[in-house]
Amino acid sequence: MSLAPPVPARTGVAVTARGLRKEYGRGAARVVALDGVDVDFAAGRFTAIMGPSGSGKSTLMHCLAGLDSPSAGIVRLGDTETARLDDKRLTLLRRDRIGFVFQKFNLLPALTAEENILLPLAIAGRRADPAWLRQVVAAVGLADRLGHRPAELSGGQQQRVAVARALVTRPWVVFADEPTGNLDSRSGAEVLGLLREAVDTLGQTVVMVTHDPVAAAYADRVVFLSDGRLVRELAAPTAERILDALAGLDPVAPARGR
Repeated sequence: MSLAPPVPARTGVAVTARGLRKEYGRGAARVVALDGVDVDFAAGRFTAIMGPSGSGKSTLMHCLAGLDSPSAGIVRLGDTETARLDDKRLTLLRRDRIGFVFQKFNLLPALTAEENILLPLAIAGRRADPAWLRQVVAAVGLADRLGHRPAELSGGQQQRVAVARALVTRPWVVFADEPTGNLDSRSGAEVLGLLREAVDTLGQTVVMVTHDPVAAAYADRVVFLSDGRLVRELAAPTAERILDALAGLDPVAPARGR
């Protein structure tokens, strides 16, 4: 079973959260990871999520991507409210309409680069669009590495395979969680450039969690969390402006513009 092949939105809002709250534990052990987050992520744009350790940024991404369930509030992917889906439909939504890039590459060692890229389509019982596959492979610069297995690829090349795998299904949104965390600075810059190109050239929507101001500077917009709350936004970010914003975070301030 598969959802209909998605047609990603290029304008408007791709992902919405309203009143998003996530709590862990009970009583004295209760931890509030998200505390009433309202945020929109524009389609066809690159947004970074930042904040101090424990601010809730990874929890926010996991709730947005349907990997975790919020304690309260609403998440909408396009016009689909994820809380209204049963487990089976939510699994299909993640498989067919969301792309993931993680800090760990999560490639299957027995498969070639091409087989790893095509794995989401194989699981869904769908065939790749040959023209789109060629475009994605060209964008990530892997045309001469498709027959190689992960052990034969550098870390940067493995993450490029992961980016291609995330793009090949034409997802509505790609979620990237610290995608350069295991890479050296040169390989990290290459992967961030690929995500940037996916937005600019392929019209993809990318939402990325990162702690790195240099990485976040590749985005069109940065949203900042502190103590589970959205406390600031920054458009047209630079590494210097991001550092200034991180240094001045006020955990109780309302979200504001530049």
